[in-house]
Amino acid sequence: MSGGSETTNASLLGKGDSLHHQVLASFPLCDVTEEDLTQNPQFCKLLATLTQYVDKTGLTFPLKTELDKAEQKLQSQRRQWLHPESLHRGLKEMNQHHCVRKHHVTVPPDQNMFYETVEKCLLVAHCVKQLDPSGTTNQDQPSVLGLTPQHAMELMPTEKNVERMKQGLPRQLEKHLKEKCLSLLSYYQPEWENESEGLKASKLSHLSSLLNKEKKRAESLKETCRENVVLLQRQTQLYLSELTKCIQLLQTLILDHRLKIQTDLDRKKLEYFEGKCELVLQKIKTEMVEIQQDTYTADTISAHRKIREKLESELQAFTTEKQAVELKLSSFEILGKEFEALADEYCRLRQEIEMKNWALKELTQYNEK
Repeated sequence: MSGGSETTNASLLGKGDSLHHQVLASFPLCDVTEEDLTQNPQFCKLLATLTQYVDKTGLTFPLKTELDKAEQKLQSQRRQWLHPESLHRGLKEMNQHHCVRKHHVTVPPDQNMFYETVEKCLLVAHCVKQLDPSGTTNQDQPSVLGLTPQHAMELMPTEKNVERMKQGLPRQLEKHLKEKCLSLLSYYQPEWENESEGLKASKLSHLSSLLNKEKKRAESLKETCRENVVLLQRQTQLYLSELTKCIQLLQTLILDHRLKIQTDLDRKKLEYFEGKCELVLQKIKTEMVEIQQDTYTADTISAHRKIREKLESELQAFTTEKQAVELKLSSFEILGKEFEALADEYCRLRQEIEMKNWALKELTQYNEK
């Protein structure tokens, strides 16, 4: 047995990618992707081995068998419960329809008696069930107001009315159920509502099989929808995984591109700042030259003003000296050689005065320019 199992496992584990698809198909409810199986081969082998012991829902085969038996037993007991329950609900519906109908049309007295008897019987049966819980529990419970099922049975209609009700009950119940089935048929297929009674009866006989097919189809669609949901979740996870990889790759490309162009960007910024600095330095140099020129002009004007003041003071002194000499000349014209010496001195002073006047005139013209 172990050798055969190992051979089977070896054959399963040797299929490569087909093994991944087999595992995913065997466990549709398991939140596992093909990438997970590829990255974890030992886990994939474990799942492949488990496929021999569990079904798609994760239950072991013996447990699945026991579950199926329990389901069958439950269905059988449900059918046994539904038989009296459906009969009871049908009788209640009959009474409700009768109550509504008697307010719109005149109902014969015998029918009124029939439905009153049915209603009383149902009410007594309900009271008996409430007063006698032995059918649903083994525990002794205190009675309600000291009442017993026998007290409720005393409220039953007369035996004659009950017998008459039992005779007409199957026919009335069949009529009610037939009307209910026809209304269901009309709801299921509205176009059949105007068909003849015979055709409706024929189609009504196949209604259960049609509804059973519809139910199976709905269950199949539900199962398909559930599988699609699982597949969609798996594809969504795969899509998000691929999207995350793409985002990481894009971030890497952006970073590389940014690093490549950063050098050029820095170089252009450096050239821009160098040019800007050169312009600023050139402007500063120009302003410095202008300041120097202004300073030089101011110094020159100040020097010229000083020279002019000096020349004016010297001219005034020479003028005063000339006047003094002229006075001496007028005083000493009568003198001989001494007068000649004074004349020579006068000529010399006159020449110096003329030179000073010329220099003063030139300086004045230069300042005016």
